[in-house]
Amino acid sequence: MRLVQFRTPDGLRHVGVVQSDGNSLAMLAGVETTYALALSAIANGQGLEAEIAGLGREPGPGLDDLVASGALLPPLDHPEPSRFWLTGTGLTHIGSAQARDHMHELAHSDGEAGLTDSMKIFKMGLQGGKPGKGKVGVQPEWFYKGTGTSLVAPEADMPMPAFALAGGEEAEIVGLYVIGPDGTPWRIGYALSNEFSDQVTEAQNYLYLAHSKLRACSMGPELLVGELPEDVRGSVRVIRDGKLVWEGEFASGEANMSHSIENLEHHHFRYDMFRRPGDLHAHFFGAPILSCANGVETRDGDLFEIDVPQFGRPLRNRMRRQPAIPVTVKAL
Repeated sequence: MRLVQFRTPDGLRHVGVVQSDGNSLAMLAGVETTYALALSAIANGQGLEAEIAGLGREPGPGLDDLVASGALLPPLDHPEPSRFWLTGTGLTHIGSAQARDHMHELAHSDGEAGLTDSMKIFKMGLQGGKPGKGKVGVQPEWFYKGTGTSLVAPEADMPMPAFALAGGEEAEIVGLYVIGPDGTPWRIGYALSNEFSDQVTEAQNYLYLAHSKLRACSMGPELLVGELPEDVRGSVRVIRDGKLVWEGEFASGEANMSHSIENLEHHHFRYDMFRRPGDLHAHFFGAPILSCANGVETRDGDLFEIDVPQFGRPLRNRMRRQPAIPVTVKAL
């Protein structure tokens, strides 16, 4: 089952279930947000699919029309965006580890006998990232991305700050969670995401990783309810002026990862601050491939397209450089 959020011309919000043709939607009666739907399922003591099964439905608009009208919303958001945590982990896929290692090896490795910090932590994941059901494995890399104010809708522009040195796509699967009234994290489902980053800034010094992640991001359009397939395949594309600049294979899911989803979730939600009732979390699971690692230098106006059939419609965003904004700190 896949869900989308959208807004109708009258300004009302709806949640729709994507039908078998991949375009038609069945709107859930009385449901305005995925967030409210998830909280209702928790309150009723049942899973999300059971909650949805008990709701009335009516025909909704087609996804094609929603894309054309710009009415798509992220598949999950919070009425108070600052209570939507955006975090993630990297070096969880073989492809990303090779790319990150190559990016840092000249500055941070002492030659063939040494390993970069990137490769060291990746190998730690290979050795202890999948400890088995119910067991705790090695902790992964972790980063802070921002809050819901940094989230842009599918098909919307991806803002690149004027001070950024670059803007590169990071095609990933993101886990989406709500914290229940008793502090229990509940996984709502999964979505495609573009965890947009500045890899040129990161490459200057690994300690700049934190700066490089403080950017906008996007996810969706569709939210996959249920378990994540072991092997998730698709394509990542950079399109410029209607022409394909670069295309790479997207390979994710636990079959292509050095960590289990359970292990990544444990090492995030073990912190008390991340179990505050009513909060939402989007936790990015890492990019398996990067266009920048294949020599691509993106430009203002480039379109990023992440096309993974198991998640339905592709996630598309166009990068737009923003004007410089002077920032002055004033004393009170």
